[in-house]
Amino acid sequence: MIEKLDRSKQALVNFFDKFTKTSADTLAWLSVIMIMASTIPGFFAVMSHVTDRLPPLDIILFVWVGLLLYFVRSAIVKDMLMVVTIGVGFAIQAILLGFIFFV
Repeated sequence: MIEKLDRSKQALVNFFDKFTKTSADTLAWLSVIMIMASTIPGFFAVMSHVTDRLPPLDIILFVWVGLLLYFVRSAIVKDMLMVVTIGVGFAIQAILLGFIFFV
């Protein structure tokens, strides 16, 4: 009976160990997406001529530098999901900035 309880306890501990890692990775991925998305409404407002004011340059630079540092960290630990997500986010934001300045 005690062995069965030990196996059940170990199975439960293993489940929650995996759950914690998965939850942390998911929240990190969602946080990167939300940080990248923070500048997109301002870019769309400028592109649709709702306003002629870009978001403050210091905020954009801090977001980009922070994401660049997180990109380097992800590349070092070989977290390919983050590398791809941040890389695609940089590409989308660069395209949006290109539309604002060149179209």
